[in-house]
Amino acid sequence: MATPLNPRQNFLKGIVKENPVFVMLLGMCPTLGVTSSAFNGLGMGLATLFVLLMSNLVVSLVKSQIPSKVRIPAFIVIIASFVTVVEMVLEAYIPFLYEQLGIFIPLIVVNCVILGRAEAFASKNKLGASLLDALGMGLGFTMALTVLGATREILGNGSLFELRFFSEDAQTILLFILPPGAFIALAYLTLVFNRLTRKVA
Repeated sequence: MATPLNPRQNFLKGIVKENPVFVMLLGMCPTLGVTSSAFNGLGMGLATLFVLLMSNLVVSLVKSQIPSKVRIPAFIVIIASFVTVVEMVLEAYIPFLYEQLGIFIPLIVVNCVILGRAEAFASKNKLGASLLDALGMGLGFTMALTVLGATREILGNGSLFELRFFSEDAQTILLFILPPGAFIALAYLTLVFNRLTRKVA
């Protein structure tokens, strides 16, 4: 039997208390792999948010029809269907982002944030609560990837969403748009996020 949850708490936990990136450290592959710019981070976050919302919606609606022995494969098929939709839409309408995200788009299928929410929450709760959970987690994931991408882009390229703050010959820290910079930026942002949220709590 599903445990009754306060809708506001259910929504906010994914953004603050159980943020997938800064608190639970989930989905590290796309988090570190695509966040060389704010645009890439936002694009991956929104793609993941869509898949998370739709998969939670479908899982919540059909949970009673799925035998327990095949629930994980069934969830993966549901998630993969929506990932295919996202991939086709990006390729058709936003080819630049599609090329930037590359292999990380199909890898959304095995993103532990999505599969985890389908298994731990949507399969045990009603539709409204499942959608709020997905929205909170998805927004938290999107926010984290966008902030990480923005930080790396500003420090490493002197720009934000491709808008330059400094001249081409201005000194920037190139390290931050390279793979090692992802780890460094994530570590510091995680520290700052947890310090701030601890004070709020």
